[in-house]
Amino acid sequence: MELWYTEEHTDNVRFSIKVKEHLYHGESEFQKIDFFDSQEFGKFFTLDGLMMVNEKDEFVYHDMIVHVPMATNPDIKNVLVIGGGDGGTVRELTRYPNVEKIDMVEIDEKVVRLSEEYLPITASKLNDPRVSLYFEDGVAFVDGLESAYDLIIVDSTDPIGPGEGLFSKAFYDNCYRALTEDGILVNQHESPYYERDAREMKRAHSKIKKLFNVSKVYQFHMPTYPSGHWLFGFASKKYDPLKDAKLDEWNKLGLKTKYYNTEIHKGSFALPSFVRDMLEEV
Repeated sequence: MELWYTEEHTDNVRFSIKVKEHLYHGESEFQKIDFFDSQEFGKFFTLDGLMMVNEKDEFVYHDMIVHVPMATNPDIKNVLVIGGGDGGTVRELTRYPNVEKIDMVEIDEKVVRLSEEYLPITASKLNDPRVSLYFEDGVAFVDGLESAYDLIIVDSTDPIGPGEGLFSKAFYDNCYRALTEDGILVNQHESPYYERDAREMKRAHSKIKKLFNVSKVYQFHMPTYPSGHWLFGFASKKYDPLKDAKLDEWNKLGLKTKYYNTEIHKGSFALPSFVRDMLEEV
């Protein structure tokens, strides 16, 4: 008998992966958690039936969420990661010797512990001495902070369930205050392709652009996310990711990456016309 994992990208579109083994099924106080093994994508995990991370394409997401802001300002020292329970974002940050502190705030400890067990490819650096783990609500964590971080990365799920508050205006206000005077915010920005995702993309962008001097969106290809066309938001009080990026300085670090490079850095901000039109509408 064949076993398939199937995710509904919309009411009319489904995405399926043939599964070798269903490794884990359980439920935390926040969400349903499943880990699978597959021939095509290796091990992967889902939250409430939605693909989060898999061994084959995780490098795309984690390269782009980390190296774009780090190449814009390689002098970043204090970083806050909100979400990112699989550990991949932290893994990439630990590759920078100048980064002194990485605080990761994940509401669901069970996601982290299961990722350590089933997905060491992403979770292997959570024990780095610079990393502190906080198992609490990221929305509450940033409330009241002042000039504490050079970079905040919001590595969130979709704006439903535990991730909903990470797309609110109050949360973005608090992130702004928690950043230093030249701080950068990068957030998971959904997709422009399907109507539901595009609606959330525009809502997030409209809130962020009112707060920050610089507010841009960049894109990447994520094969296992709905449509494969995914976005991150880049916002900063000071740095423009194109005009101010220190790309030569980043190249001198000699980091080996599988997706990101400094040409991709520049090109990722060149958005299709339909996406530009959507962003200009807000």
